Amino acid sequence: MASHAWSDLPAALGATASKVEPLMARDAQFKAFTTSNAIDVPATFGIKSSGSENTVLVTVANGHGTVGHGTPDKALFTLSALPEQWEQFFKPTPAAPYQSYWGMFGMNIKQKGIEVLGDQTSFAHWAHVWRRTLEILHEAYCGPYAEEEQVEPDEDYITGRYVYLMAPEPWGKCKIFYEQSGSGTQDIVFLHTAGSDSRQYHGVMNDSRMRKICNMYAFDLPGHGRSFPSKSYYPGAHTNNEEVYVGTIASFVKKLGLKKPVICGASMAGQVCLAVAIHYKEVGAGGTIPLQGSDYLNMERQWYDRSPYVNQSLFNPEWIYGMMSPTAPHYNKQLVWHTYSAQAYGIFHGDLDFYFGGWDGRSRMKDIDTEACPVYMLTGEYDWSNTPQMSQATADKIKGAKHKSMPQLGHFPATEDPARFVPYLIEAIEHIQATRRDVDDAKG
Repeated sequence: MASHAWSDLPAALGATASKVEPLMARDAQFKAFTTSNAIDVPATFGIKSSGSENTVLVTVANGHGTVGHGTPDKALFTLSALPEQWEQFFKPTPAAPYQSYWGMFGMNIKQKGIEVLGDQTSFAHWAHVWRRTLEILHEAYCGPYAEEEQVEPDEDYITGRYVYLMAPEPWGKCKIFYEQSGSGTQDIVFLHTAGSDSRQYHGVMNDSRMRKICNMYAFDLPGHGRSFPSKSYYPGAHTNNEEVYVGTIASFVKKLGLKKPVICGASMAGQVCLAVAIHYKEVGAGGTIPLQGSDYLNMERQWYDRSPYVNQSLFNPEWIYGMMSPTAPHYNKQLVWHTYSAQAYGIFHGDLDFYFGGWDGRSRMKDIDTEACPVYMLTGEYDWSNTPQMSQATADKIKGAKHKSMPQLGHFPATEDPARFVPYLIEAIEHIQATRRDVDDAKG
């Protein structure tokens, strides 16, 4: 039986190896990640196909890298995958989840055949470097990703300010930052993902189509982005749950006097959109658009995102970077990286208390009244944490709910490619407006 063409990774890459070091030398991101006098001892990691000892060895020193081949015992850690998985990864535009090693490795959804050999903490330490190295290897083998271009605006239409909210305990009274744009008649509130902030929605909130039909708001949760932490907060002790999350959204809607707003958010915010649909009267919501949402996710938690041995400002953005479409505009992917790097210690991990296992709506989806609070779910196909199939399975449990998969988008559709995302968003808003029961539920 003939061996797979990718069973020996160095051999499969062939002449690609000679292109890698010059690309590393010219690559501004690789230089930024590796230029530090703290790298006083070179570090070597490996990349190989499972079942083979022949390994691509990458050695990183201060400001530069070298590539050779050898065996895994020469490396601090080695990224191993099945030959057919590497074959998918090295396609010009990989299909999900092969756009990144993290996607192949998985979180809640594990891919068979993937394993990290050697020192696991070193694997986390060097996540930013091995990720960029794999991208350079991909470019050397089949050229740069066909990333989309986008028109850069000359004007910004967003204004921001602070407001005090009374959130449920343990958050309590909080000084919250929010932004607004648009002059349309439909109020809509955008919610950011776990461990990030509402800068994710600037592309959508500046879009002329959205500004015409919507009155848009986005706020940072307490302790996130530009919002202040609550007075009861101890750095590193953040956590999130359904009651406090839904209550904070309700407090924001009430404080600003919004009229049956549509609530829209991705990831953990996609999940809370489902919770809002359950509690629509309490929140005052007139519809929800869960992005990358489902009724339940769980996983064995890892602690690299809240570890004294790992730099969260490097690790956290790396963990989520590979959830995006490889063809998304480069600047937007960098923005997602930046906002995840910018959050305080423990914020991301605490939000994941809700995202992974803390939220469980499995028994309650049947109770959602989509005549009073329509639900239109949207899921980017490159999300390997919450797949379109998972969202569809949830939508199928909700009478009257809609779901659509979005090609060429991933876990952060509003940020990755706003121009591609907005038509889906407008379709969802129009569906909500057309199907919502226009009565005063408090009197009904």
